[in-house]
Amino acid sequence: MFREKYDVIVVGAGHAGSEAAAAAANMGCTTLLITMNLQNIAQMSCNPAMGGIAKGQIVREIDALGGYSGLVSDTSAIQFKMLNKSKGPAMWSPRVQSDRMMFAQHWRERLERTENLDFYQEMVSGLIVEAGQIKGVQTSLGIKVKGDTVVLTNGTFLNGLIHIGEKQFGGGRAGERAATGITEQLIEYGFEAGRMKTGTPPRVDGRSLDFDQMVEQPGDQNPAKFSYMPETKPLQRQRSCHMTYTSNDVHDKLREGFDRSPMFNGRIKSLGPRYCPSIEDKINRFSDKDRHQLFVEPEGWNTVEYYVNGFSTSLPEQVQYDALRSVKGFENVKFFRPGYAIEYDYFPPTQLKHTLETKIIKGLYFAGQINGTTGYEEAASQGIMAGINAALKIKNKDPFLLRRDEAYIGVLIDDLITKGTEEPYRMFTSRAEYRTLLRQDNADFRLTERSYNLGLAREDRLKQMEKKRKASHKFVEFFKETSVKPEEINPILEERNSAAVKQQDKMFKILARPNVRLEDLKNINAVSRFMGHNEVDDEVMEQAEIQVKYAGYIEKEKLNADKLTRLEYVTIPTNFDYTKLKSMSFEAREKLAAIKPVTVSQASRVSGVSPADISTLLVFLGR
Repeated sequence: MFREKYDVIVVGAGHAGSEAAAAAANMGCTTLLITMNLQNIAQMSCNPAMGGIAKGQIVREIDALGGYSGLVSDTSAIQFKMLNKSKGPAMWSPRVQSDRMMFAQHWRERLERTENLDFYQEMVSGLIVEAGQIKGVQTSLGIKVKGDTVVLTNGTFLNGLIHIGEKQFGGGRAGERAATGITEQLIEYGFEAGRMKTGTPPRVDGRSLDFDQMVEQPGDQNPAKFSYMPETKPLQRQRSCHMTYTSNDVHDKLREGFDRSPMFNGRIKSLGPRYCPSIEDKINRFSDKDRHQLFVEPEGWNTVEYYVNGFSTSLPEQVQYDALRSVKGFENVKFFRPGYAIEYDYFPPTQLKHTLETKIIKGLYFAGQINGTTGYEEAASQGIMAGINAALKIKNKDPFLLRRDEAYIGVLIDDLITKGTEEPYRMFTSRAEYRTLLRQDNADFRLTERSYNLGLAREDRLKQMEKKRKASHKFVEFFKETSVKPEEINPILEERNSAAVKQQDKMFKILARPNVRLEDLKNINAVSRFMGHNEVDDEVMEQAEIQVKYAGYIEKEKLNADKLTRLEYVTIPTNFDYTKLKSMSFEAREKLAAIKPVTVSQASRVSGVSPADISTLLVFLGR
């Protein structure tokens, strides 16, 4: 049934597991993907969308690394939006509305076309460990499969418990059973485990909704796409979402069920995502608000099922129904299924190395919600990193790590490993101190070459990136070297309410003005000639304009990053004895001893460690 032994075994085929399996297999490792239901590979358990604020940057980074999330998102998209376009480019975040069924189908098709990858449908109930080293997995049927590395991506399935009002039942997702056995075994090996909660809203029949009472939310007029590769194309047609609001009447009807809410009656004791609260939590915490937004999102091209974004709930189904009928446009709503909350096991991520390998069992990696994160994008990014590092371990090569100034993925993993999390972790642009460097438009510049050197990104992807980088650099140099006469530029400046020039000035300085766009300058003779003689597409134009307008900010951020990066090269000896540092605070000694940071830079980011503590550490290390 199986190979005698696999290089990499991936447990779970959600977003983390799918990316992990693809990465390991594409790097030449014999890989087995085991999941409880092969029909639900890369299932969108919650909202039918990919990307969003900071999350869109992560999808672009996964794509630049050679992952599949961006490609699949493009081919299954029904709407595209670039969020935060009114702000600076560091905040621009791509997002697609997806066809849920098509998304999962395209993921499975891509995985099935991936060499070195085998599949098996069954529950993994235990791990095979010998002398602190992973040796494989055991299934619920008692089958043992040998493997040199194992990546656990169990999502919400570990001892999953679903709540709808006063009803509760085991399950990892609606209609699917929970996974048992692994948590208890890991605790025996010395792992610390905890419980987290997430939830999902009702799904409703679009034929029962009155969209005329809602505000239409169309996609971008000129939609872009996620993948940097030319094999996917921007959407030619799109489906609209719609927006409506709750009201005091809706809130009153929801409050009638609070005594039966598992959130308020003590049944649910774990913490849910702070930035995606349930509707009952919102009206309880923000009692001064008389309404909350609801986004009504289609689940695909050819279905009448809709997702009610903003109405996540675990209240009794009748309370959900009665309250939703009081929302404008939902007066005659019909449910496909009610919303529910789910509690599940996770393992505090401070028990991991930056490679996502566990500190206790060699060759065992964790990725996704098992690490306390929430969101498809966060899970997928951990999956590709775990898959890469498992493959590198097999090949006896150095691990692949991303710094905080190199990728949002680096920020996410560093936050998890050094700070840990007690509530579901979600990525935001505000978490990245170098977000001007980590833009969605330059993820290919940052990561493609590194991925190619790993053997993951293909050569055609590298050539595509180099072509774009060369073209955008040439365009920027053109602006630095080319001057424009007052009579050519002043009419444009006047139209843009920008001060006129009295003599020839460099195009670079003109374009650097905040209210002047590259689009405004396209008809100037010199610019028009340059574009006519060179390959300048929309991506090159966008890249060149950002580099001109934000040159000062980018340079300043690079200098700051370089200063802090120096501490990354000051390593801390393995099994360093922090108890010797009596002048360091007790909290710092305790946390550093538990987390065991590899470098002083990592130690500086551990919660509870002060600059004074780091100074003490540097003195002790002879720095």
